Amino acid sequence: MKLLALDCSAVSASVSVWDGERMLGEWFLHIPQTHSQTLMPMVRDLLEMAGIPLADMEVFAVSVGPGSFTGVRIGVSCVKGMALPGNTPCVGVSTLEAMAHPLAGLPGTVCAVMDARCAQVYHARFSIGEGVRREGEEEALPIASLPQRYADVEGPIYLVGDGAVLCAQTAFAEDPRVRLVAEPLRFQRSSGVALAALQAIRRGEMQDAGSLAPVYLRLPQAERELKKRLGQTEGEKTG
Repeated sequence: MKLLALDCSAVSASVSVWDGERMLGEWFLHIPQTHSQTLMPMVRDLLEMAGIPLADMEVFAVSVGPGSFTGVRIGVSCVKGMALPGNTPCVGVSTLEAMAHPLAGLPGTVCAVMDARCAQVYHARFSIGEGVRREGEEEALPIASLPQRYADVEGPIYLVGDGAVLCAQTAFAEDPRVRLVAEPLRFQRSSGVALAALQAIRRGEMQDAGSLAPVYLRLPQAERELKKRLGQTEGEKTG
């Protein structure tokens, strides 16, 4: 099974191509250029180097959020554009879950955090060791609230995500259980998306390109500002 995985949910962007459970190659960029400039050229060049035509892809996988609203939309749109002509199945993967999969096999707990600005993070907790298991819901929460989510954890806590350094220096600054994961495994990567997608495929959790959609944990800033001006809370609906 040929699988192409993409991630551009934050500053970094990456693409990887897989043959079953074997990764043939991965490109990763952590630069300020916009994903609309880099993502599809990365796909083109990686597939050319691997000697695999785009038409041979049997599954597409992409991180669907949380993350940058623009970045997530670009990733989802690119996969839709590649998958629709051949009605190729897709897998939408949680960005937070994707970051936990490269650490599967280590004993402990993963704290996946993405910087959501305004002293908040997108967060999810996962137990690892024998696979990856989510513990609780994904959420957007204040950084100061993180320690209480891990009060019951005895073993090591691995911090991953583009909010990891910030949380290590603030909420977990005095916590001996917390370990900041090395940078090559810390950021969102397409290889993590692929690993999570392979698990989903085994469970039969694929979808068509038309139903693939971003998943946001909070409204875009423009909508939040509008609701604030209208005197509404984030969870309320406009009329």
